[in-house]
Amino acid sequence: MDFLYVLFPVSGVETWVFIPPLVAFIVSFFTSMAGVSGAFLLLPFQVSFLHFTTPAVSATNFVYNIVAIPSGVYRYLKEGRMAWPLTLVVIIGTLPGVFIGYYLRVLYMPDPKTFKMFVGCVLLYIGIRLFYETTSRSQRGKKEMKALEEKFNQQMNRVKDEQKAKISAGLPPEAVIRTLSVSLNRVEYEFWGQRFSFSTVGMFILAFVVGIIGGTYGIGGGAIIAPFCVAVFHLPVYTVAGAALMGTFLTSIAGVFFYSVIPAQTGMATAPDWFLGFLFGAGGFVGMYCGARLQKYVPQKYIKLVLGLLIVYVAGRYILQYFAS
Repeated sequence: MDFLYVLFPVSGVETWVFIPPLVAFIVSFFTSMAGVSGAFLLLPFQVSFLHFTTPAVSATNFVYNIVAIPSGVYRYLKEGRMAWPLTLVVIIGTLPGVFIGYYLRVLYMPDPKTFKMFVGCVLLYIGIRLFYETTSRSQRGKKEMKALEEKFNQQMNRVKDEQKAKISAGLPPEAVIRTLSVSLNRVEYEFWGQRFSFSTVGMFILAFVVGIIGGTYGIGGGAIIAPFCVAVFHLPVYTVAGAALMGTFLTSIAGVFFYSVIPAQTGMATAPDWFLGFLFGAGGFVGMYCGARLQKYVPQKYIKLVLGLLIVYVAGRYILQYFAS
């Protein structure tokens, strides 16, 4: 069994080879049910349990996204639920942000103490956001979105029963996102007979800020962008999820490129540990699929509550460690 205990030469991590995919499977299984990526929790695991603390850990976390996300992106593309104007604005905004995030990580947060403080702040935001989504106030604001979601689910079930084919093969025209207008000021599209629009500049600024955070942390930013699109821009989650996933996937590729190619300080490891990242990604790929399949059997309120408690706990520990040492 000793051959299963592996030294990953790039990161210096020593662990059983099945630990990374197993942890990624468990994390992504539950986080996918709550509609968020597991990447933001896998990084603390690498830092605190695997003691992988160099800037290369951020790049390795990007590799997880690259391996785990394509199955979700494919689903949205096949179902015609990719809002391309939204996706392009998100990508254009996040790419320069990721570039800046790389330099912030390498120049100002190379030491674990400062980086943990930053990670703690990001986790605290995500945890509080999950808590808020369990409150009655948040639920009242989602009534219209829930009605749209119910309408979509009913139609999908009907099509599946009647045609006995893949859902995507029977999508009615109104269930596919149709772009109405695109300009530098505003983007408008139609979904299920309803029109939705957002400020192009506002979305670009959001994506740019999220890109900086994601580039520093090692996440694509979907867990931050998606809630803002729903709560602030009032876009239906069915049209946001695909754009957030695609944006996360492409910015993760850019993140890996920046961390691998751009020179850093002498002796500082920034390139990803590809094998370790692939193992995390493989576990996440399966975990996301299983989580999505079983989501309807588990109340999302309790999933978000438990995840929120876990995330806030980790955030609190990291922030307190910064001030205690």
